[in-house]
Amino acid sequence: MATAMQIWQYSSPVEKIEDSLTIKDQVPIPSHSSLGKDELLIKVITASINPVDYKLPESGIIGRIMIPNPATPGLDFCGRVVDKHSTITRFEEGQLVFGSFAAHKQLGTLAQYTVVSAACCALLPEGINPSDGAAVGTAATTAYQSLMPYKLPSAANIFINGGSGGVGTWAIQLAKAMGAKVTTTCSTRNLELCQHLGADNVVDYTKNDVTEFLKQQGAVYDLVIDNVGNRPDLYDNSHLMLKAGGTFVQVGVGESMSLKGIASTMKKQIWPFGPPRFYFVNMKNSTEFFQVIGRWMAEGRVKPVIAAQFDWKDVPEAFRQLQEGRSPGKIVVNVSQDL
Repeated sequence: MATAMQIWQYSSPVEKIEDSLTIKDQVPIPSHSSLGKDELLIKVITASINPVDYKLPESGIIGRIMIPNPATPGLDFCGRVVDKHSTITRFEEGQLVFGSFAAHKQLGTLAQYTVVSAACCALLPEGINPSDGAAVGTAATTAYQSLMPYKLPSAANIFINGGSGGVGTWAIQLAKAMGAKVTTTCSTRNLELCQHLGADNVVDYTKNDVTEFLKQQGAVYDLVIDNVGNRPDLYDNSHLMLKAGGTFVQVGVGESMSLKGIASTMKKQIWPFGPPRFYFVNMKNSTEFFQVIGRWMAEGRVKPVIAAQFDWKDVPEAFRQLQEGRSPGKIVVNVSQDL
């Protein structure tokens, strides 16, 4: 096996991540002795990127506290196990796996090799290609958790704000796989996509005031999921949209990650008065989540929506497209050739 690799890396301060990223050559590949218990060394074949991959580095002191610089972005991956800690028995060298970090690390997945916890990945099912495997990651597991699968009533009525993004395209499909009725929002050009994914009703937010539309519908929803995060009035009026005992789930954090925004989210979580129950989805990836989603992919019940696929040398352009916020589904990066 090679002893050195390439990585994409940014350093502080970061205004626009696409302008701060550079390729670093001859970076040592993590050694066998450096692997902790439950850790795998993965040769990354494909990776996908998420809004948090640029929002955190661009958030100033918050980003620097959470991820010391210099750092390599990326949470999601599909790759092959090339080494493992001796305590791991459920994965073998040579197996294809897919998954996502449970938290940001200095060495993310935009690296030719990375170290991941065995608890945050699963075997890639037969017939699923590495591009689709990488497009699961944080978006799919976030969507899965936002649907609160262990609490969701049968034939639930769900509203999803933002149905055409990375999380939204997964949420529509997963909700339908769980037997729910789905109403979602998107722009005019993505109406057909959301309908194709299974949404029962699609609201064009460029032609309708979403909050007013929901208020007119009345308290008919078991679950309201906000994947966008730029409409405070959505939560403020959620008591007019949700059935008794319903829950408002926040996924999106708006255009930036600020102390004010984080404080507002925390207040909603702990404040006992006001609108209905509030739940903020944190990154909680697990082998179980990936196994469920992988099985449903293999069965044809869900599939990733890939907006674009970029070569390794074009990572800054991939982030540029992601920042535009108009790409339906996921953006995937080809990191290296398979073994």
